[in-house]
Amino acid sequence: MPDITLTTLLEHKARGEKITMLTCYDATFAATSCAAGIETLLVGDSLGMVLQGRDSTLPVTIEDVAYHTASVKRGNRGALIVADLPFMATASLEEIYRQSAMLMRAGAHMVKLEGGDWLCEAVTGLAQRGIPACIHLGLTPQSVNVFGGYKVQGRDAEAAARLKADAQALEQAGAAMLLLECVPGSLAAEVTAAAAVPVIGIGAGPDTDGQVLVLHDMLGMSLTGFTPKFVRNFMPEAGSIEGAIAAYADAVKQGRFPAPEHEFKA
Repeated sequence: MPDITLTTLLEHKARGEKITMLTCYDATFAATSCAAGIETLLVGDSLGMVLQGRDSTLPVTIEDVAYHTASVKRGNRGALIVADLPFMATASLEEIYRQSAMLMRAGAHMVKLEGGDWLCEAVTGLAQRGIPACIHLGLTPQSVNVFGGYKVQGRDAEAAARLKADAQALEQAGAAMLLLECVPGSLAAEVTAAAAVPVIGIGAGPDTDGQVLVLHDMLGMSLTGFTPKFVRNFMPEAGSIEGAIAAYADAVKQGRFPAPEHEFKA
């Protein structure tokens, strides 16, 4: 696979080609995912739940994410690496810059932050310092205690308008990518159509520019036994880890995933 850059993803959006993204936490899965055609690897703070056995992403530290980013970098074969800023990394501009620099030094090509338009100053500052930012909107797991659980966001008119306004403001501030989680498919389609930057969805319907899933979810592996509505287990049809990742990549590219049963309605 040729090296995937932000320019590559913008070209995908321009011609309507879906972008494939999958979480990744180590060198072996990085190499395997690249061989299967995954274009973007997300070193997510989901590692706290799927690797560390935590009940949320909140205990994950910047040292945890930097360690796994460096591991992914060693196995990477051309994918663009996005790494999460963990809980409370956005407490100040100084912390955002410091922790983003740690992740870029570890091998990330882009950092991901959870939040709304209050991140605009940080997004502009990161871009000025050579650090592309992906902004995570909708259900942001680091705010699970504010939301009162893992709930679909943007279902009422006021919440939908606020999310659209946040997306527009953050793009204008210099965001390089947006990620929408657990929002109605119709809302995600509106945000995607209005945005000039790539929009990735998870539980956001089929009309975003690309899709992401947690690696362990799409392999049918869960500590809790709970499968979110937006997840599809690709292992039964593929029969191997390599085959399942390739099947996921192909299903995203061909528009077969997500299907209507994976979508949330307004």
